[in-house]
Amino acid sequence: MREVNENVSAAAEQRATAEEIERGGVGLTVTELLARVGAAAGPNSSDTTEPAPSHRTGTGPDPAPGTTGTPARDVDTLAATIAAVAGRYVPAGHLSPDADFFDAGGTSVTAVELVAALEAELGLELDLDEVFADARPISLARRAPDGTGTAASVPSTPTPVPPTAHAAPPATAAPSPTLSAPGIPAHSAARPEDLAQILADLALADRLPFIAAPEPLPPRRVLLTGATGFLGSHMLLDLLRHSDAHVYCLVRAADEAAATTRLGEALTGYALPWSSEVRRRITVLPGDIRHPHLGLPADVWNTLAHELDGIVSVAAAVDFLRGYQSLRAGNVLGALTLAELAAAGRPKPLHHISSIAVFNEVGIPSMGEDDPLAHIDRLVAGYDQTKWAAEVALRRARDHGLVVTALRPGGISGHTRTGAHNPQDLSSGLISAFGRFRTVPAFRSLNAAPVDWVSRVAVAVVCEPDAWGFDYNLTGVPNTLDDVVRDMALGGMHVRVQDWDEWRADALARLEADPVPELAFLTHVLRSPTALKLCEATLNGPAATADRTTALVEALGLAPAVRYDARAQLKTFERLAHDGLARLPHKDDQPYLWFTETTEGTVGPVGAASDTPCSMSLTLSIASMHQLVTDRRVDVRGEITCPALHAEPLTVEHGDIWVRPEEGIPHRHGLRHPLLRYRLRLTDPDGGRWWLEGHKYARARRDVWRQTRALTVELGREGEPASLAGEVVVPADSYIRDQIDGIEVDPRLTGQEKRAAKLTWLAWFGLEMGRGLLGPFARAAADLLDLRRVPTPTEHRR
Repeated sequence: MREVNENVSAAAEQRATAEEIERGGVGLTVTELLARVGAAAGPNSSDTTEPAPSHRTGTGPDPAPGTTGTPARDVDTLAATIAAVAGRYVPAGHLSPDADFFDAGGTSVTAVELVAALEAELGLELDLDEVFADARPISLARRAPDGTGTAASVPSTPTPVPPTAHAAPPATAAPSPTLSAPGIPAHSAARPEDLAQILADLALADRLPFIAAPEPLPPRRVLLTGATGFLGSHMLLDLLRHSDAHVYCLVRAADEAAATTRLGEALTGYALPWSSEVRRRITVLPGDIRHPHLGLPADVWNTLAHELDGIVSVAAAVDFLRGYQSLRAGNVLGALTLAELAAAGRPKPLHHISSIAVFNEVGIPSMGEDDPLAHIDRLVAGYDQTKWAAEVALRRARDHGLVVTALRPGGISGHTRTGAHNPQDLSSGLISAFGRFRTVPAFRSLNAAPVDWVSRVAVAVVCEPDAWGFDYNLTGVPNTLDDVVRDMALGGMHVRVQDWDEWRADALARLEADPVPELAFLTHVLRSPTALKLCEATLNGPAATADRTTALVEALGLAPAVRYDARAQLKTFERLAHDGLARLPHKDDQPYLWFTETTEGTVGPVGAASDTPCSMSLTLSIASMHQLVTDRRVDVRGEITCPALHAEPLTVEHGDIWVRPEEGIPHRHGLRHPLLRYRLRLTDPDGGRWWLEGHKYARARRDVWRQTRALTVELGREGEPASLAGEVVVPADSYIRDQIDGIEVDPRLTGQEKRAAKLTWLAWFGLEMGRGLLGPFARAAADLLDLRRVPTPTEHRR
């Protein structure tokens, strides 16, 4: 009897709390609302990240017309069964019925496995997109078809309060409202239940207190969330480099030691320093942005409320497959909790990392910093919806006196110097697919900027009080389709442009035929109808404009935004290739540019006169300009005719030429500076294997023209020292004809691209040769002008 009374009391308290919320919650803060719901939950509730929605019981009111009145006990039983199966795919090994599968550690890969397991073990045929939309077992149970093929239950009532550490037990509730909430158009592309939840979440900002403006001083104590993420880790280092602030880093972990370890691993993983100086200027706080008071003890929360000078909100779940219900805890409610902290104690500015995704409506005309955001009912991806809801809610917070700065990056690309990148970012996946498959979908513009520029500008805003309280687009200089195609072509990766549907089908077919584990997430994106809408809006959207950001960058003397072109992408593309996402051009690919080289001369036994004719007929090629910039290497194939080795020509099995090897440093001081080094692996018609090594040298002599054509060679059997040595020379009459006029370029390029490729190669090669030839003459001139006149062993020969 006592247990029944306690349950009735808890249900009554829940209904009273719900009525308080429906009346607007006047006089209650977000924390007080959380405390009400937590108290109503009782001590036996499970630890979850979402409060349990109310469920119908068999004795409640009749279901709404057109719905199926399946008893709540059946739904609860099914939810518990689904939770038991889902628990096998999360790190903890168990999952509560009202806990989100992804918040508990599930991934897109394990979500696919979960759907397959539910069908095999329970006979439940769930669509994968339904799992991503709301991955709580209780929600899946409501939406699962029953034996008659109808829905198992009506949709749940929106939960208008942030998540608590304890969820309320099931209680009798009023009938669920219809899906057509007031103000939601019937033609909406988004799910009606998501729109209803968004409207409820926006109202939470109205419960924030009214506060005075903070002091306009550079911050000395800053709370940073998301420091273990890609952008957050770079912002942490920029805050330390460009301010005197002490940074409190909120890190999701069980305790301080685990949080510190996780932060250190994140920084080093992104090629950032984790030094004693960094550790001295930070305080690591174990917590969770999805929890009330950030999961911090009351004394820590109060200390931060009275001592912080600013809050930087970077933490967010970036997942283009999950729905609003699955992402709202961190992306929306977490932002509101930070707004509550900003309003508590002494007023503090809140700098919120939003996203250009707030404009991701298909057909939106412009994306300026002060332009209207997208219509929420036309955003279908959960990530877009949560970023929109968070920014709009914080705009309401501005009406309460809170100083909120919205910083909107677009695609955050890799670091221009270290190449560090986010392997699970959609822009990284698309760029990797472009280079791997040599195809590009037609698009209007790509709004992406390197992480080092985005981080630096964002930190400049945080540290400059005059910049607070405005909206900024940190999108850099947009790339057009022509820009991307030209950059990849000049890099030796000629790409074919396809329309979106053709490119998607082609990319999926290639990934299925030859799976790339590192691009598995891209496969899921390309198969998801919801994620495809996001891609469509991204590729067809206009170029973002950033007039306010440009003016700020100029006023502060920062580096202006430049296009993220092939040169800026170089280090990142190398890291993408190293991590298995992208694929760099290889010498086995079709050559990008090539020409022939013929040489004639004589060789003889090492140490003896050279009297045996030897000639080479080679084709020199490059697979990409990247090969030149990074390796200064040219590929070689062709034949060598040398009767001293074999009566028949020998074939070049593998060959490389390095331009200015060892940066042209001479082999012996003051003598010959290496211009080119040849290394060839040869085979004769009888299967014999040979090697050839050749060098072109620059010396301070008048025969500069001959130096560029003469090659000193050594030849020998594989695994044995050289048996022949000599010199071969490119005939003067064939040099210009073959190596300048005779340059061939990939026929798939346009005429303009071919001319650009030739000029780029000749300019690069001419510059390298010029530097190599200048070296010995500069050294000789320095010796002649040396007033000390210190004799050198070679001076008598000059």
